[in-house]
Amino acid sequence: MTIKFRLILMNFMQFFIWGAWLLTIGAYWFQNKQWSGAQFGAIFSTMGISAIFMPAITGIIADRFVNAEKLYGIMHILGALSLFCLPLAQDPFTFFWVMLLTMFFYMPTLSLSITVAYSALKGSNKDVVKDYPPIRIWGTVGFIVALWVVSLTHNETSANQFYISGTVAMALGVYSFTLPKCPPLLKTTDKRTIVDILGLNAFALFKTPRFAIFFAFSLLLGAALQLTNAYGDTYLHDFKNIATYQDTIAVKYPAIIMSISQISETLFILAIPFFLRKFGIKYVMLFSMLAWVLRFGLFAFGNPADGLWMIILSCIVYGMAFDFFNISGSLFVETQTTPNIRASAQGLFMMMVNGFGALFGSFASGWLIDNYFTHANQTKDWQGIWLTFAGYALVISVIFPFVFRYKHNAALKEAIEHI
Repeated sequence: MTIKFRLILMNFMQFFIWGAWLLTIGAYWFQNKQWSGAQFGAIFSTMGISAIFMPAITGIIADRFVNAEKLYGIMHILGALSLFCLPLAQDPFTFFWVMLLTMFFYMPTLSLSITVAYSALKGSNKDVVKDYPPIRIWGTVGFIVALWVVSLTHNETSANQFYISGTVAMALGVYSFTLPKCPPLLKTTDKRTIVDILGLNAFALFKTPRFAIFFAFSLLLGAALQLTNAYGDTYLHDFKNIATYQDTIAVKYPAIIMSISQISETLFILAIPFFLRKFGIKYVMLFSMLAWVLRFGLFAFGNPADGLWMIILSCIVYGMAFDFFNISGSLFVETQTTPNIRASAQGLFMMMVNGFGALFGSFASGWLIDNYFTHANQTKDWQGIWLTFAGYALVISVIFPFVFRYKHNAALKEAIEHI
């Protein structure tokens, strides 16, 4: 078995675990348990909470004390056990704490999987820049396959989605111990300050206006990502309450329809070099924000019958909304920071998107939906919800080009030419 195939299998399972429940947990929460929107917002906040500090903690452990592939395996085994416990939670409070524990174990594996892959590729004299992207794309494939498995087995509203995810997590945890060794590179006697260890030196970038603005918009766009992840699937499920739509494909298999978003994501990655060369990084970021407006707006007016094309187009637009900001943003950080804080700055970018952005989006959306868009009979005004989200993205899009003052410099131009 080649090293590339072994890493492909690792990435496939890594994102299968997430895909098995991330987009369908809302259907389980609202359709099965009938718990509230504000409480659901708290559930999605667990990803943000864990993303803020858990990757840094496990990074320190992997750098100094434990082989990364072993720590990776331990995290997945513990994550599998917590996933198996989720269906046992019979109230939102208990569910929140079990989910928080699950995210404490899962979120660090996103960065640990990259560490393990890079180490294995370098150990096999492979070119990381050339060889890793085709391997990573199989993670997205794993996410899509998980959605299809959960949907085709009619487990979108069932607790079985957590058992499916947990089973694969346990398998990956065991498999991880067979991966190439990735030992700690730092000696415990190396003198580094706590600021260096935790990557807090990157926070000095907030003193620079263009970085402060960039990170602020990263947070705001991170919130938009949580909105679509949290509510897209359950939105389609709610159409079953309307007789006209009960037998449509989108209502029977919502997760399969939503998986078009991930398929689109893989395709838009290929278009990024063209857009960056043609329009520059600032406008690519702006296109991402406008794509979020379309994403939400099309959901607002679509339906599973004659309006299915709007829902499908919304899923296609998601690829641009997600990829264009995340990749152009990471490229901006890579080319505009000094080497000594570059890794920390990338971590800070991810923290703003997946940490603080996720927290803001989760709590704010849950509160808004509960207080303004939930009727007395617990049905939801989905058009109002999506139009509000679209308005939010539109405001961001209008403000961004006026406050983000940035000039295309040589470092970024050279980086774009080489992608």
